[in-house]
Amino acid sequence: MDSALRESLKSLRLSGMLETLDARPAQAHGGELGHLDFLQVLCQDEITRRETVAFQRRLARAKFEQQVTLEEFDFTASSKLPAAQIRDLGALRWLHSGESVILFGPVGVGKTHVAQALGHLAVRQGAHVRFAKTSRILADLAGGHADRTWDKRIRELVRPDVLILDDFAMRQLGAAQADDLYELVSERQGRSLIITSNRAPSDWYPLFPNPVVAESLLDRLINTSHQVIMNGPSYRPNKRPRNPTDKNGKRPHREICPPHHWVRCLPC
Repeated sequence: MDSALRESLKSLRLSGMLETLDARPAQAHGGELGHLDFLQVLCQDEITRRETVAFQRRLARAKFEQQVTLEEFDFTASSKLPAAQIRDLGALRWLHSGESVILFGPVGVGKTHVAQALGHLAVRQGAHVRFAKTSRILADLAGGHADRTWDKRIRELVRPDVLILDDFAMRQLGAAQADDLYELVSERQGRSLIITSNRAPSDWYPLFPNPVVAESLLDRLINTSHQVIMNGPSYRPNKRPRNPTDKNGKRPHREICPPHHWVRCLPC
């Protein structure tokens, strides 16, 4: 009977029940579970297994650089960080409304960490997420023009519930790159983006060779986004190994630059 039951569970692909089959009958015999309770617990075991497998699959497809969470982000690293605004974004209301998030500020303040952490939260809630450097996305779409797979490649970028474009607006764009960005943002209308940038959104316009394309793209992007200014000292010294010769253990001071200087600043 036990062998036949195990084979039946395998055939039905109920491995979650199979993994707990030894423990659950013992609980039932001990009087802890009635017949219906026993069945309910076995079903819940299977549901839990499937949810775990689905979560791990979504996490792998997100292609995060690091597995980071909002819970482990050090909001005390700088008093200038908008902690309340970032925590509010953690409720993911923007995702359910099809809105976007723009995180901008100087190098090293934790923009990529927060972007990936918000993406991780979205994955935990069942959303499909994709993380990539903006330069990689543009290079991938350029390759699509060359081998005639552009339509397929942009569909893959439109499909996720959340697309994270890291290091947006790093340099001047070519005409083809600007057109690809325009098509991507247009096709993702109603789907969320998370963008990180060292430049303020008002400084993005000159990077586009065609002012009409810039106005059309950035107008629909900026006006549907939550903008988060992340200023303060570099977050990265918190993560690097402590220098044994540093007796006081304090991070080096870093001068805070105005927004139009951010892109030219170097981390400490």
